[in-house]
Amino acid sequence: MKFPFFISIRYIFSNKDSRLLNLISVITIVGISLGVATLIIALSVLKGFEDTLTQKITDFDAHIKITSYKDNLPNADIYLNKLNSELKNQFIFISPYISNLAIISAKNRKEGINITGILPGKETDNIASNLVSGQLNLSKTNSLIIGKTLATKLLVKVGDKVTLFALKNDKLPSFENMPNIEKFTITGIFESGMAEYDNLIGYTSLSSAQHLFSMPSAINGINIKLKDVANIDSIAFILKKEARYPYRVKTIYEIHRNIFTWIELQKKPIPIILGLIILVAVFNIVSALLMLVLEKTNAIGILKSLGAKGKSIIKIFIYQGIYLSIIGIISGNLLALLLMYLQLKLNIIKVPSSVYFVTKVPIEMTIQIFALVSVITFLLSLLASLIPSYFASKINPVTALRFD
Repeated sequence: MKFPFFISIRYIFSNKDSRLLNLISVITIVGISLGVATLIIALSVLKGFEDTLTQKITDFDAHIKITSYKDNLPNADIYLNKLNSELKNQFIFISPYISNLAIISAKNRKEGINITGILPGKETDNIASNLVSGQLNLSKTNSLIIGKTLATKLLVKVGDKVTLFALKNDKLPSFENMPNIEKFTITGIFESGMAEYDNLIGYTSLSSAQHLFSMPSAINGINIKLKDVANIDSIAFILKKEARYPYRVKTIYEIHRNIFTWIELQKKPIPIILGLIILVAVFNIVSALLMLVLEKTNAIGILKSLGAKGKSIIKIFIYQGIYLSIIGIISGNLLALLLMYLQLKLNIIKVPSSVYFVTKVPIEMTIQIFALVSVITFLLSLLASLIPSYFASKINPVTALRFD
C-alpha cells in the first residue's frame, strides 16, 4: 500500500477525529448525494417526457404527414405508388387517410370530434395497444373508436350507438346541401393519456369516413411511419423538395411544434441546475478538507519533518476528497433510484393531462444518465479537492509542530 493512500485511510477511519469534522463530512456527503439525486431525477423525467410524448404521438400520428393545401389530395393513387418506390424499405407503412370535423351526439349530449378514417393494418396496431375497452374492429361498417375522456363526457360505452353530423362535401349546410347524419357503433375506447387525443379524436374505417363526408374514393392525407425516426429530417427534406403544389409535407416535430418546443424549454435550465449542484459540491468538499487540514496541521508537520514531500501531502487530501465524493455519488444514485422506483410503482406525484399532456410523471431510467451525472460530479469534486490539498502541502513543518 502506498504511503499517501495508507495515511489517508488512517485519517478516514481514525476514531480520534473531532465530532465537528465528522459532522462536516456528513454534511458534505449529504450535499453531494442530494445534488446528484436531484440532477438524475430531473434528467430522467425530461427524458421520460420526451420519449413518452414522442411514442404517444407516433402511436396516433405518423412520423410524416402529407396533406393538401386544397380539400383533397389529387392523383392520390399515383402519388402513393411513387412514395412506395422512393422510400423503398425505409418505412413501416404508407397509408392514406381522411380526416374532418364532425359533431357527435349521444344521450342528449353533443361534442365536437375529429373523425379520422384509416385502413386496417399496421397503422391500427399502435392504436390497439392503447385500447382500454372493446376491440379494434374497423372492418365493420360505421364502427367507431373514441377516446376515454370523450366517452365519459358522452356517457357511452362499447356497443352504444352515437349519431354523427358531418358537412357534405366540406361545404356549409343549406337547404340544397343538408349535412350528413349517420349512426355509428362504439366498438372500442382508447386512452392515450393525452387530452388532445382522448377528447377529440375518433377512428373509423376509411370507407365509412368517405361515405360520412360524401367524399367517395377521395383522401385528404397520407401517413408515413418510418423504421428509423432518426432519418425523419433527411426523408422529409427529400419529400418536400420533390413535392409540388398542392402537396404539403410535415413531420411530427412540425405538427406538434408546441409540445417539442416545451420539452426543449424544460431542458434549458439543466446547465444552471448542474452549475448550482456543482457549486454546492465544490464548497462542501473544499470546506470539509480545509477543516481536515486545520485538524491535521500538527500531523502534517510531523509527516513533513519525517521527509514526506509536498506531492505526498497533496495526494493524502485528494484521497480524502475522492472518498467523500464517491460516498456522496453512490448515495445520490441509490436515493434517485429509490425515489424513481417509488414513483413508477405508486404514482405518488400526479399531473394534469391538460397541462403536461400525460396523466402521470414519465421516468426513463437509463444507465447513461446515471453514469453521466456521476462522472461529471466525480471529476469536479476531484478538481475541488486540489485547493485545500495545495494549501496543506505548503504548510511549514516548524510552524505546524508549534500549532495548537
